[in-house]
Amino acid sequence: MLDTSRLRRLLGGIWERAAQLQARAQQASAAPVTDTAVRAMGTAGLDASLTSAPSVATESSAWGSSSAAETSAPAASTTFATSAASSSTSAAAPASTTSAGGTNAGSDSYTMYTGDGTTGAGWPAQSAWVDFDSMFTANLAILKVSCSQFSQPDNSDSENDDLKSAIQSVASTSGVDARFILAIVMQESKGCVRVWTTNYGVQNPGLMQDHDGAGTCNTGTGTAAGTVQNPCPASEITQMITDGTMGTAAGDGLKQVISQAACSDVSQYYKASRLYNSGSMVSGDLGAGIATHCYASDIANRLTGWVSAKTQCTLDG
Repeated sequence: MLDTSRLRRLLGGIWERAAQLQARAQQASAAPVTDTAVRAMGTAGLDASLTSAPSVATESSAWGSSSAAETSAPAASTTFATSAASSSTSAAAPASTTSAGGTNAGSDSYTMYTGDGTTGAGWPAQSAWVDFDSMFTANLAILKVSCSQFSQPDNSDSENDDLKSAIQSVASTSGVDARFILAIVMQESKGCVRVWTTNYGVQNPGLMQDHDGAGTCNTGTGTAAGTVQNPCPASEITQMITDGTMGTAAGDGLKQVISQAACSDVSQYYKASRLYNSGSMVSGDLGAGIATHCYASDIANRLTGWVSAKTQCTLDG
């Protein structure tokens, strides 16, 4: 997510700051470790995948949100889609940004995508996305144990129900596809309603590790205790999804970064995911530059059914 001073900050020593915070992240030893990458010039996020134990694997990048490979799940059916960059308008415009997607259950496998996010570059069309109900149900097993990695009580059934309702409600209000919201939730926090707040210069609370939003059920930072709500109220869950989707006074949400993608084909979502993660993108390559490099590819896979199959995305080393 990107605040209004993005360009000035970009010109003000970005590489030096990245090196400093990466070194700091590598030195941290307390609590489950989360990796760091870029989020809006210092905004932090978790973006950490579950392993078989309640801990978080790490693969360091720059600063902000983080990414970790799922290291103990069954091996994926992994393929690689690459091509030269093509026009961002080469695919047909999505029919609806809030579509439930029919009854496509997708496939729990991983394809590594590179390039500009268009179908011409091999990225999945929106018609290949999983329908929302199937997507949520497929992720329930992870949702039910997602808080263990943060040493917090796991989501209750009612909290998971409230999460599903919140996503659908905010999707209807905002016009942002519910499946895209869910994919970001799973990427950022694995859906743990008591996920802690990260801070590498900007507060990133809640289910979507948003830009200094109001919603959270855990004000702690992993190394510092905070106020934890158990149960997490439905109103707080809705606020977390609202902050990440609609944006906050301090920074952008999914609605804003979709607009910043400046296209109408399906690549708007993949580009928006990259912007949400890093605040910027390299033209023609959603895996280049300072970011969690697999982020956009991960989101594309989540939208087509990936849940627990082992990722073999090599963009983050």
